[in-house]
Amino acid sequence: MTRLTRAPAATVVLALLALPALLPIAATVLAWSSPETGIWAHQLEYVLPRVALNTLLLVFWVGLGSLLLGAGLGWLVAFHDFPGRGLFSWALLLPLAVPGYVLAVVAAGTLDYAGPVQSWLRAVGDLDLQRLQVRSLGGAALVLILTLYPYVYLLARVAFEGASRTMLEVAMTLGEDRRGHFRRVVLPMARPALAAGVALVCMETVADFGVVAAFNVDTLTTAIYRTWYGLFSLQAALQLAGLLVVVVMATAWLERRSRGREAYAATRPERERLPRRRLRGARAWAAMLAALMVLGLAFLLPVLQLSAWAWQHAADLDARYLDFALRSLGVAGSGALLVVAAALLHGYALARAGHAVARGLGRLATLGYALPGAVLAVGVFAPLNALGGLLQGTLVIMFIAYLARFLAVAAGPVEGGLARIHGGLDEAAATLGSSGPARLRRVHLPLLKGSLLVAAILVFVDLMKELPITLMTRPFGFETLSVRIFEMAAEGEWTRAALPAVMIVLVGLLPVYLLSRRMDHVA
Repeated sequence: MTRLTRAPAATVVLALLALPALLPIAATVLAWSSPETGIWAHQLEYVLPRVALNTLLLVFWVGLGSLLLGAGLGWLVAFHDFPGRGLFSWALLLPLAVPGYVLAVVAAGTLDYAGPVQSWLRAVGDLDLQRLQVRSLGGAALVLILTLYPYVYLLARVAFEGASRTMLEVAMTLGEDRRGHFRRVVLPMARPALAAGVALVCMETVADFGVVAAFNVDTLTTAIYRTWYGLFSLQAALQLAGLLVVVVMATAWLERRSRGREAYAATRPERERLPRRRLRGARAWAAMLAALMVLGLAFLLPVLQLSAWAWQHAADLDARYLDFALRSLGVAGSGALLVVAAALLHGYALARAGHAVARGLGRLATLGYALPGAVLAVGVFAPLNALGGLLQGTLVIMFIAYLARFLAVAAGPVEGGLARIHGGLDEAAATLGSSGPARLRRVHLPLLKGSLLVAAILVFVDLMKELPITLMTRPFGFETLSVRIFEMAAEGEWTRAALPAVMIVLVGLLPVYLLSRRMDHVA
C-alpha cells in the first residue's frame, strides 16, 4: 500500500488548501476561451502597448536600483566598521514598515507643484520647477526602490557575512588582495542571494497597485482595475490578469534559471568571519552619511512629514476613523487567524502524507504569494460570483483571496516550528495515551506558540496594509485604513491621508523588529 493511500485525509486537506491559489490561475486561463473582441480592439490599440512598456520599464529600473542600493548597503554594513554601524545594521530595514502607497502619498504631497518644497523654492528663489514631474514613472520607480531595497539588503548582508576568514587567507595565498577576494570569491557566492532578492523586488513591483495609482502611472495592475470598474468587463479584466500571471511566472523562471545549481553562502562561526575594516576620517563620515541619507529618505523624513500632517488634521479624528481602524483591525485579526490555522493544517498534512503528490499540492497551496493582489482579486471574484451572486456583499471572497495570497507567509514559520518538534515527543505522548487533538493541544501547541505568534504578526501586518484585494473585493461601503488612504490620494487630499497612514506605519514596525532580531541571529 502506497503512502498516498495511507494518508488520504492529509492529501485532501492539501488539495483544498491549494484551491484558493489555483482558482485565479484557472479562471484567467479559461477566460481566454471567449475573448472580448470589442474591448480588446480598444486595449490593443490604446492601452496594452503603453501599460506593458510601463510595467517592463518599472520592473527594470526598480530591480536595478534595489540591487545597487541594497547590495551596496549590505557590503558597507557587513565588511566595514563606522560610526553608527550597529544602529544602521537594523534601522535600514525600517522602510519595510512604510507601505509603498504611503511613501507615494508623502512624496506627492511634498514634492508636487503645490507642495511645500516647490512652493518654498518659488518663494525664496523665484524658481519654477514645473518640469519636475513627481507623479511619473521615474517618481514611482524611486518610491518603489526606497520601499523595496531592504529585501536585497537583508539577503545581501546575511550572504556577505557568511564569508569566512579561511577563504580570505586562501585567496591571499593565490595573490588576491581583499578587494579581489570580494570580487572573485564573496560576490559569486552571494549571487544566489542577490538574485533571489532582486526577483522578489521585481515580483513586488509587478504586483504594485498603490504607488502606480497614486502617481497616475498606467501598468498592468491598474489596467485590470480600470477594465473591471471602468469598462465594466470582468471577462476582459480576467484576460489581462492572465497576461500578468505570465509576466510573474516568467520573472520567477528567470530567477531560478539565473541561479542554476548555485547555493547560498553558508554562515560561519564567529571566529571564522572576516574582520570588518575600520573606516576613519572622511571615509567613516561618508559611510555614515550615505546610510543616513537612505534611511532619511526612505523612513525618517516620510514619518516626520506624516506626523506633522496628522497633527495638523487631528481635528478630523471622529467616529469615522474609529470605524476605519476597527474594520482594519477586525479584518486583519480574523484573516490572520484564518491563515495561521490553514498554515497549521498545511504543515501537519505535509508531515502526515509526505509523498510526492502531497509535496506538489503543498507547493501549489503557497503559490498565491507570487500572484499580484489584483490577479487574485479578479481571479477569485469571477468564479465565485458565477455561483449566482450568493457571496456578493459578504467578506467571504475577500478572505479566500487573503488565504491564497498570505498562506505562504504563515507557512514558513509554522513549518519551521514543526521541524523543531522531535519525533520522540510524539512517541512519549502516545505511550501516555495522548493522541490526535489531545496531543496537539497538550504537546504541540505549547511548543509551537512562538512560531504561531510570529506567523500571526506577519500576516496581521500584511493584511493591515493590503490594498488591491481589499479595494476590489470588499462589500459596498466597506472602508479600511488602506482603502481610505487610496481614496484620499485619488482626490489629491495628500495631507488628510496622513492620519490613516500613521496608524498603518506604527503597526508595520512590529514585523521589522522581529525581522531585525532574526537577521542578527542568522548573521
